[in-house]
Amino acid sequence: MTWIIGHFLAACIGLSLGLIGGGGSVLALPVLVYVMGIPTKSAIAMTLAIIGTVSLLGIIPHWRAKNIQLKTALIFGSATMLGAFIGAKVALLPFVTETFQMLLFAIMMLFAAVFMIRRSSQKTAPDDQLALYPPPVCKYCWLWLMTEGLGVGILTGLIGVGGGFAIVPALVLLGKVPMKKAIGTSLLIIVFNSIAGFLSYWGHISFNWQLMLSFIVAASAGTIVGAYLAEFVPAHRLQKSFGYFLLAVAALVLFQNRHSFQSSKVSEYTPNLRDQLYISANKNHNTNTI
Repeated sequence: MTWIIGHFLAACIGLSLGLIGGGGSVLALPVLVYVMGIPTKSAIAMTLAIIGTVSLLGIIPHWRAKNIQLKTALIFGSATMLGAFIGAKVALLPFVTETFQMLLFAIMMLFAAVFMIRRSSQKTAPDDQLALYPPPVCKYCWLWLMTEGLGVGILTGLIGVGGGFAIVPALVLLGKVPMKKAIGTSLLIIVFNSIAGFLSYWGHISFNWQLMLSFIVAASAGTIVGAYLAEFVPAHRLQKSFGYFLLAVAALVLFQNRHSFQSSKVSEYTPNLRDQLYISANKNHNTNTI
């Protein structure tokens, strides 16, 4: 039953990617961790493989429509790949706990959900959907583009987030890429990120290859169905509902990691208690000595 539920959710992830063009990939990590019982670090690496493969399939129609700027993808992707490599190496350090990664992931989900809800509430044309972003200082636009690419890549390697919601506006505002081409180009950049992050985890953690491949098949099938349904269902209406769904999932992740807040309170209290016991013991010792 768990296997069926997990793969049904994987298909829903692909369905959302096909319908609204993004956002669904962030659900892969909580599904792998809380439904399939995969350890967090292994789940993050498997998520990168799933995101990369599904994004690679999504590139095909954009490539045929010539909506991919290969040069821009290589320039911006080089920064994101470096960031993904660094992020994955940082994630493997002993002090980076799985709880910290899940909390950071939940925070990023909250940002993505709020952005999706606000964007869906705006009655603007597709090319005007960047009104939520401040106007860039374009004296050094390419420098800012590389800097943001590095930051997005670090998050990709650290918590397995594809970062499409940040890559597309960066390409439009800083790289001067048209919206349609920015969407297609972002998919290629996400593939680069996923490859770099996954290879960084390779050899350091174990993978459930069978589960990963079956999730890729289910998500890919969902993407094909979603792309077909997108011709009949307006994506604008779905974004707000999906944004609220992301809020609920982020709240669930925070609830599942609530013990970290409790343990932090205990750790803050324990030294004080220990000090009091130490002082009391010294007083008794001094009294006995006298």
